[in-house]
Amino acid sequence: MNCIHERARIEKVYAQQLTEWAKRWKQLVEKGPQYGTVERAWCAFMSEAEKVSELHLEVKGSLMNEDFEKIKNWQKEAFHKQMMGGFKETKEAEDGFRKAQKPWAKKLKEVEAAKKAYHAACKEEKLAVSRETNSKADPALNPEQLKKLQDKVERSKQDVLKTKEKYEKSLKELDNATPQYMENMEQVFEQCQQFEEKRLRFFREVLLEVQKHLDLSNVASYKNIYRELEQNIKTADAVEDLRWFRANQGPGMSMNWPQFEEWSADLNRTLSRREKKKASDGVTLTGINQTGDQASQPNKHSSSLSVQSNTVQSVQSSYNPFEDEEDTGSTVSEKEDNKIKNVSSYEKNQSYPTDWSDEESNNPFSSTDANGDTNPFDEDTSPAMEVRVRALYDYEGQEQDELSFKAGKFTAFT
Repeated sequence: MNCIHERARIEKVYAQQLTEWAKRWKQLVEKGPQYGTVERAWCAFMSEAEKVSELHLEVKGSLMNEDFEKIKNWQKEAFHKQMMGGFKETKEAEDGFRKAQKPWAKKLKEVEAAKKAYHAACKEEKLAVSRETNSKADPALNPEQLKKLQDKVERSKQDVLKTKEKYEKSLKELDNATPQYMENMEQVFEQCQQFEEKRLRFFREVLLEVQKHLDLSNVASYKNIYRELEQNIKTADAVEDLRWFRANQGPGMSMNWPQFEEWSADLNRTLSRREKKKASDGVTLTGINQTGDQASQPNKHSSSLSVQSNTVQSVQSSYNPFEDEEDTGSTVSEKEDNKIKNVSSYEKNQSYPTDWSDEESNNPFSSTDANGDTNPFDEDTSPAMEVRVRALYDYEGQEQDELSFKAGKFTAFT
């Protein structure tokens, strides 16, 4: 179980590493200079890694959900734990062998005791015979002592015969009990063999299942991944990529050369302005030029002019992205005092030039100077005054350079 668990963890880590590698290199290739069919062929490797990662996650799931759980359930059924430790099946096997050995082991113990007694009797007989032989050569020994030594030799011989007979008898009984002992032991052994056979067959079955789960070469989807990868690589066409690059980034790309544009009398007004970011909903406009009849209208309407934030689109068309943005830290409310103070001077000094250009609202690189001598990247040096005004009536812009206003809404103009 630990072996399968470690392999499943390896499969999971490998799958995660493949996914991280594919994600990282896919972003690098997409943001890099590569393009066309070669880019798609390169990205096919990342797709292959993602698909293989999914397969290895499936392998991990199969190992843990099927093989690991199968062994775990088999262990619960085949090995039952005891309160004092160990397994019940182990104790039953040991008890079976012990029960089969007990009768034979008892007779074996008797044989060992008889053998020991017989060998001791033989030793005593040998000592007694040696003493008797030595006493016959000693003239100082009296007849009574010699008689005792001879009696000792006789008793020793009799003990040898008795112990030998008992030893042979116990050994014969042991031999007679041996077949039954072997039969009982073999029965217990066969039971253990049957249990072991089930274990070995189960392990073989589980190992085959693990092999099937690990062997991705037999998985149809795994083969399809590399078949698709090979096809994507073979579709890479240098000629096609060069043709695409020529048509999109080279001489074949679409051109937008300047062309002659006829003057139109419908354009009667031009607004030269720069969009500035404000904290309020309003839009700040700069350099409003009025001509014709509008210049002769009373200035009271100009002091009440307002625009909502939803009309910013008509202003953004003339926004210069190369202009430096002014500090937006101050809000409209912080500048209201200066606006009110400059209202009268603004109305008196407001000028309405009659010269205006069609190019100013559409070309962010153009300036009011027709000769182009001024630098569009320089900041305006002329002092600007801000006025907070409110619209008195609703107005919908009819031209591209006109603004739409809602009555009662405030905004700021400079």
